[in-house]
Amino acid sequence: DPDGPYYQGPGWYRTRLRVENPFSGGRTLLHFDGAGQKSQVFVGMEKVGEHVGGYDEWTVDITDAATRAATNSFFGGSTPVAVLCDNSRDAEMIPSDQSDFNRYGGLYRHVYLEYMPAISLERVHVEPKLVADGKASVKVRARLHNPTAANGEVELAIEVRDPQGNVLQTTTNKLSLWAGEKEITAFEIAKPQLWSPKSPTLYSCAVTLKSPQGEQQMTEKFGVCFFEWVEHGSFKLNGERLLLRGTQYHQDHAGVAAAVPDDVVRKTFQQIKDMGANFVRLGHYQQSPLVLEMCDQLGLLVWEEIPWCRGGLGGDRYQQQGRDMLRNMIDQHYNHPAVILWGLGNENDWPGDFETYSTNAIRAFMTELNTLAHQIDPSRKTSIRRCDFCKDIPDVYSPSIWAGWYSGRYTEYRAATEKWIGSVPRFFHAEWGGDSHARRHSEDPEKFLQEVATGEGTAETGKAYKPAGGKARASRDGDWSESYIVNLFDWHLKEQEQMTNLTGSAQWIFKDFATPLRPENPIPRVNEKGVVERDGTPKEGYYVFQSYWADKPMIHIYGHTWPVRWGKLGEDKLVKVYSNCREVELFVNGISAGVKQRNSTNFPAAGLRWVVKLNDGPNTLRAVGRRDGLEVSDEIRVDYQTAVWGKPAKLVLTETARSNDVATIEAHVFDKEGVPCLDATNRVRFGLAGDGRLLDNLGISTGSRVLQLYNGRAQISVKLAGSQAMASVSSDGLETVFLNLKKTE
Repeated sequence: DPDGPYYQGPGWYRTRLRVENPFSGGRTLLHFDGAGQKSQVFVGMEKVGEHVGGYDEWTVDITDAATRAATNSFFGGSTPVAVLCDNSRDAEMIPSDQSDFNRYGGLYRHVYLEYMPAISLERVHVEPKLVADGKASVKVRARLHNPTAANGEVELAIEVRDPQGNVLQTTTNKLSLWAGEKEITAFEIAKPQLWSPKSPTLYSCAVTLKSPQGEQQMTEKFGVCFFEWVEHGSFKLNGERLLLRGTQYHQDHAGVAAAVPDDVVRKTFQQIKDMGANFVRLGHYQQSPLVLEMCDQLGLLVWEEIPWCRGGLGGDRYQQQGRDMLRNMIDQHYNHPAVILWGLGNENDWPGDFETYSTNAIRAFMTELNTLAHQIDPSRKTSIRRCDFCKDIPDVYSPSIWAGWYSGRYTEYRAATEKWIGSVPRFFHAEWGGDSHARRHSEDPEKFLQEVATGEGTAETGKAYKPAGGKARASRDGDWSESYIVNLFDWHLKEQEQMTNLTGSAQWIFKDFATPLRPENPIPRVNEKGVVERDGTPKEGYYVFQSYWADKPMIHIYGHTWPVRWGKLGEDKLVKVYSNCREVELFVNGISAGVKQRNSTNFPAAGLRWVVKLNDGPNTLRAVGRRDGLEVSDEIRVDYQTAVWGKPAKLVLTETARSNDVATIEAHVFDKEGVPCLDATNRVRFGLAGDGRLLDNLGISTGSRVLQLYNGRAQISVKLAGSQAMASVSSDGLETVFLNLKKTE
């Protein structure tokens, strides 16, 4: 909502169940994949469990309370279940309200009703390890759910299958009931198929528990791989250097916020893979099981972290939550071969939640978390981002380098990065890039750079994210166009490709997301640093990454959402093509403008750029790329405006499309002579009266009732519900205009 922050407070969920546990004396559980941010569970009139933390999985045993509720005549034979979720501000909880993302509440992930035998498997951990002769030794450990502390014996049958489904190992043994975690079998794989981004091969381990109380099976996927962080050097996977080509992911989507449907999660991670990425940082909290499964299946290496993010350090309750969430994250996601880094914190040098801010206290707690992570999982490294006074504590450190956005120019990126590579044993660059207002383009996006000083650093410091104050910088003085951000992306990718001592990086962020901190942004309360919009629509920057990273041949002419370019008649205009093809030919209005050879060191667009002349009015641009005997092409139509405009003087609102009962309307701004103002960035507000509703609050360039214009225009859709509605658009200093929308029969 552009007019107010997101809801923080209690939310109740209620249902009635008929508990029909098939196991005699069995346990009935509610398993939560996550609930924000602290929760209580009630069965009948009884409180049966609670949890603090909005992102880790947790389980409540409702067996006894459900039995009592079912026999209570007041409830009519069914079992009432209620869950209270509360994301109210609480300084003694992580993450901080100063975090640059919404701390959503509610049951935004799956909840499962589970029937288990009286004694069941609670967790199975599979620990594969490469040994000297090329074999893999595998240990399997398990933990039981045995709430009544029963004694006795269980039988365990274990079946391991290779990635092709062939049975590799079967064992059966009987064990006395145990507490805690216990090794239940060990075996070797003679010729393991190694997991990697190019070959994400997964084994399966099925453990079947049999007891007099019943039978239960748990199946876990696992992969075999090994990695190394070379000090002051590269990252190696399975003995070979791998440049980590990454992005980052928040659980947030247009129209549903954090309650992202499974099909959207799958589509999003496929988009990340199709972009050519092999790494993703899951910011800034533990993600859903499906996210980790997708990373395993697609071959995306993972940095996953707990949400100790900004604000300082709280007291005992605060710190205990941090420990608990770290334990839970590692315990729950231990088997995923994609995970290579456990993140301990983010921007912990950012104070503000507590009267006392002690760097020594933060260092002490960071050290404790680092030790705890290694105790739970000695096989993986730890990491943090941006807390220089703690840089020596985790295994891998990422400083703040925002060259060309929050400070400095993007051409300073390499020098800043190489300095840090030499400063810490194991370096990774998490978070770089900048904001771009989707559909906004510029003929001269870098004219502001003459005001930006060089040699003063490239970090984000203080309130650099604010649109006012401080030194000149792109985030304050730039035009937030896609035209600028593709140049920034292009330069970074060019440099990264040539840095042999770079482990890798993760661009911030894959998808635009909602935040409480940025009401002044072109789309209010949306962080617009994504390479796709909040609904998954690619921006131009997506294709820049593809041109460097993707294996499948691709080609993309810059400007698919730039319908009208401008300039003088006969003026030279730059056309850029992003492609991974070895050679590309451009056609302008059917006439070849020549063939260019791709060279990633030739900035911009790896040499695939042409200076051409456009006709006044409509033009057609077509690019054809050739690679390995294959041909790919792309085509766009673009108008060219030579008329010069003055100050914005009037708004015009028109209907541009109708599909069933959804009308698309578009606002344009003109000068007093009626010439379109193609660089206008006025903030406009759409309204609607009558029968229907605006399809707004989506946080996208075509789905917000308040936003800045992109090239003198803005678009939104209306769902019509009756005979007619009246749409409006307004902007400070301009006369409000109206449009009558009638529902068609």
